[in-house]
Amino acid sequence: MSQGKFQNKYRISSIRAQWWDYGWNGAYFVTICTQDREHYFGEIQNDKMVLSEVGIIADLLWYQIPIHHKNVELGDFVVMPNHIHGILIINKPLNDIDNVKNVVVEAGHALPLPPQSSSSTSTAEFKKPGSQRFQNIGKNTISSIIGSYKSAVTKHANRLGYPHQWQKLFYDNIIRDNNQYQRISDYIVSNPENWVKDKFKTEDKTK
Repeated sequence: MSQGKFQNKYRISSIRAQWWDYGWNGAYFVTICTQDREHYFGEIQNDKMVLSEVGIIADLLWYQIPIHHKNVELGDFVVMPNHIHGILIINKPLNDIDNVKNVVVEAGHALPLPPQSSSSTSTAEFKKPGSQRFQNIGKNTISSIIGSYKSAVTKHANRLGYPHQWQKLFYDNIIRDNNQYQRISDYIVSNPENWVKDKFKTEDKTK
């Protein structure tokens, strides 16, 4: 699937889905960029991502998210030179009191959502990062999970003396159904080979 086709279907906006609790069961497409789109994570060579030391840290710590956050599963994930894309799946048991209104994630992927109100035209929003340590802050929400992940990457990069800084905000999008889940998964997997057309692409200032 071409990136252009995907972008016509997935558009980022700063308006949040006010009717949705981002700690509810569901599949979420997350994008986090580096500050000023700096190429901290490596470079694309022959349509493949070659990770830097910080890129390796970002990659390894993503796969540790389920260890630190209960009832969180991972979909496809990729580290790019100046951003990461990943799918997070929150799948709490139905007897969880905070999850009473949730619907079980279909086939381990996306879930049908209630009709969107006319005053809310998007499911994506920039959000603030979490704490300075990799920890579960209160109940699992996309904000707390990503905040902890970002903080962990920065902490370990700084400890080892590698330059790194995240953009303060990030993009998140509720995945509405299994067809959209598959389109987003395809987009994530093919992102390195489509780097030339990537809307997050910038020139590497370190060269």
